[in-house]
Amino acid sequence: MTTVHAAGYSAISSYSRVELMHLLQQRSPRTIAEMTAATGLHANTVREHLQRLIDDGYIVAATERRTTRGRPRVLYSAADGAAASSPVQRRRVRAAAERGDLMRRVMPGSAPESLDTDALHQLDAIVDDLVDAGFDPIIDEDDLSIELTPCHQAQAQADHLEVLCQVHLSIMQGVLTEAGGPLRVEGIRPACDPTECVVLLSHAGRTAP
Repeated sequence: MTTVHAAGYSAISSYSRVELMHLLQQRSPRTIAEMTAATGLHANTVREHLQRLIDDGYIVAATERRTTRGRPRVLYSAADGAAASSPVQRRRVRAAAERGDLMRRVMPGSAPESLDTDALHQLDAIVDDLVDAGFDPIIDEDDLSIELTPCHQAQAQADHLEVLCQVHLSIMQGVLTEAGGPLRVEGIRPACDPTECVVLLSHAGRTAP
């Protein structure tokens, strides 16, 4: 079991950005006008939030290809690692894998034998993303779980917990997909305390118990 110490400020610590991420995860691409209408936020505020999400690799922007006259619109999509891939996230995934490989060379035997290289690189990527988001994740490679307790975001956004969790799980899945490998996000382990969060993963090569 590996503990990773963290600090940082999450792009989804603001509920306005969570709301925008949720819209894009439900349907992409969308325009600023669509997101302004859906959220009631000012267009300039939406632009600022979207830029922060782009900078963190959670969404991507592309200019619309028009066949008629008029200024092409900018279209925004959630970076899911498949239909929409973020160059920011690609760089971070590669860097995380390189750091992970270096650590495993320096500390022989630290990598669990049950996981192949692709799965380890996925864990490298997800840990890197969670640390940057301000979490202190505890990875259980055997149980294939990630403990994020205490979840400060859940405490700060208690009124929007369901949407927050959906958005965060989708972001985590996007990171795993971008890294490429057999691991997927399955959900959150049920808990009586909503601030307790253990994310469960599955391995495509393993049979579920």
